[in-house]
Amino acid sequence: MIAKRLEGISEYYFSQKLREIESLNKEGKNIINLGIGSPDLPPHPEVIKTLQEEAAKPGVHGYQGYKGIPALRQAFADWYQQWYHVILNPDTEILPLLGSKEGIMHICMTYLNDGDEALIPNPGYPTYGSAVKLAGGTAVSYDLTEEKNWHPDLEALAAQDLSKVKLMFVNYPHMPTGQQAETGFFEKLINFAKAHHILLVHDNPYSFILNDHPVSLLKLPGAKEVVLELNSLSKSHNMAGWRIGILCGAKERIEEILRFKSNMDSGMFMPLQLAAAKALGLGADWYNYINSIYAERRTKVYQILDMLKCHYSLNQVGMFVWAKIPDHYEDGYALSDEVLYGSNVFLTPGGIFGSQGNRYIRISLCGDISRFEQAITRINNK
Repeated sequence: MIAKRLEGISEYYFSQKLREIESLNKEGKNIINLGIGSPDLPPHPEVIKTLQEEAAKPGVHGYQGYKGIPALRQAFADWYQQWYHVILNPDTEILPLLGSKEGIMHICMTYLNDGDEALIPNPGYPTYGSAVKLAGGTAVSYDLTEEKNWHPDLEALAAQDLSKVKLMFVNYPHMPTGQQAETGFFEKLINFAKAHHILLVHDNPYSFILNDHPVSLLKLPGAKEVVLELNSLSKSHNMAGWRIGILCGAKERIEEILRFKSNMDSGMFMPLQLAAAKALGLGADWYNYINSIYAERRTKVYQILDMLKCHYSLNQVGMFVWAKIPDHYEDGYALSDEVLYGSNVFLTPGGIFGSQGNRYIRISLCGDISRFEQAITRINNK
């Protein structure tokens, strides 16, 4: 018998769908998968070179410290200062992670007891809710709508009973909608958290993709009192499989989470850390390069969405395009299945991110330009 903590925790949607796509491919369908946001481009050559050179050294293969090597923490601190204009103490306010996804779990396990509640966005990253439940807490959704530019209604939330809420997950640039935080919103969010004694968890992995102005929630005055920020090299540096993330926050919060993390892993491979430090030192040319590729791909995605009569904002950022489906479809799943079975192209139904995504689909920008052109041909022919 499985543990009770897994009751109500379903297999990740993409895990299930990949098996279905694999079955269709065995039938000769050759599905074009435009769903999953796993960067297909490689890291910078110098980053790969650093990993290779460091891994060839004899003294780097032992266990490492739980807090990461000083060179990596300093590189993260320099990165935050250069791009986000945030000052962090590399010794006390930075905790490298084996990917930011594990940080979500660490935070939930550190702060949630049975009966505690955490606010999670709808639509939003499904892992927020799963991690809350696995930690024994209760996930309470707050709705995001297109009418409110995918921002929470803080006044409506304040009118609810928040006495059991300990955490609130926020994510801007937002996945899946690509919405950026509007001017003044972060200040309102911090005031809300302070008023209700809630710890904000800002998940910030998309701020460099097709976005000219990366922003950290920690930039605001007093933010460290109520904010933990997660970040990652997965999207910004094409290092998803390397599993390198970061948790930033006040010294006390880092120490609290480290108590849990130190019981979960035995540190990160040193050559990975040194290569990550190299990646963090890349200049604007790197981000301009990858964004020029994503921008070209995005124009093809717009063509696909126009063919499907979907509506979308030109102001969204990140490595996906979020679009509202035509009224005659029951939901995003219906449109997704029609395109999958009719044109052998997979698009993500917005409903997997929560009920507020039911009238939407999401297309990933991860794939060679020829794949998008082929998808356009298939859909057009159908």
